[in-house]
Amino acid sequence: TLFNRGKTNPGLFPKLEKLQGDRKVDLSVLKDRKWDGVVDTSGYLPSEVKKSAELLAPNVGQYVFISTISVYGDQPTPDADETAPVSTLPEPIKEEVTNATYGALKALCEKAAEAAMPGRVTNLRPHLIVGPGDPTGRFTYWPVRVRKGGPVLAPNSPTDPIQFVDARDLAAFVVKTLEDKAVGVYNVATPSGEMTMGKLLESCNKVGGGKASLVWVDKDFLEAQKVGPWSEMPVWIPAFDENRGFGRASVARAVKAGLGMRPLEATVRDTLAWYDALPAEAKERRLAGIKPEKEAEVLKAWAHEQEEHKHG
Repeated sequence: TLFNRGKTNPGLFPKLEKLQGDRKVDLSVLKDRKWDGVVDTSGYLPSEVKKSAELLAPNVGQYVFISTISVYGDQPTPDADETAPVSTLPEPIKEEVTNATYGALKALCEKAAEAAMPGRVTNLRPHLIVGPGDPTGRFTYWPVRVRKGGPVLAPNSPTDPIQFVDARDLAAFVVKTLEDKAVGVYNVATPSGEMTMGKLLESCNKVGGGKASLVWVDKDFLEAQKVGPWSEMPVWIPAFDENRGFGRASVARAVKAGLGMRPLEATVRDTLAWYDALPAEAKERRLAGIKPEKEAEVLKAWAHEQEEHKHG
């Protein structure tokens, strides 16, 4: 059964029962119905998660809440597991989602679900969710840009750690936790230390026909050129100082519980196939990342810097 507003992609899953409503306004259509489990993919405010979890508690066996790796805020400790401290907000809590409050509000949503259904909640904390259908365009930027070829601005070093999870692998793990009645908290991503920017971009180049030359530009130079990590260089944040643990969260608990990961090349290839099938006007909206003009300027400045350094 799907419960949603019926506004985004209403034609998906035509064979499933669909209940229409808005969690912010009216959940009455869910009353007195019984389900083995519920998957909450859209909880951002603790008051709303509290409302839905309390309503469903008498009639649902298990509550799977899709949280986020951002509950940890800064990530100073490599290989930190689910016991690491989460972000908090000052009292009284203002329920407004911003970049600064997003992770802490998600942590409070986890607490709200657990309070409503103690011992029956699975809180999943995925890293960046990627693959076909991604509306953010963050991961998609790299396969599309690298396939175009030529010099590609690449952040800092090929050994910089990153993490993400293919949406389909996350979905399979959701089903597994329901089948196994696995509760508690799980970080969900590629295993710590296994994925790097180099592996990602080399895979993109292999799938895209090998037309790109990767130009690795020092993080300090990127900062001086006002190239933003994560926004203009998607998937990447420099793993230093308060973010020493970025891209290195432990997912051992999820792996033990059955989390599986498809090959990187499959995610890259399928993302490109999905992107290529989009209508022309939708393609631009599906890409994040640095603008081509700025990328060219930064690459030119870096080449000049390297040339000066060589003769300096």
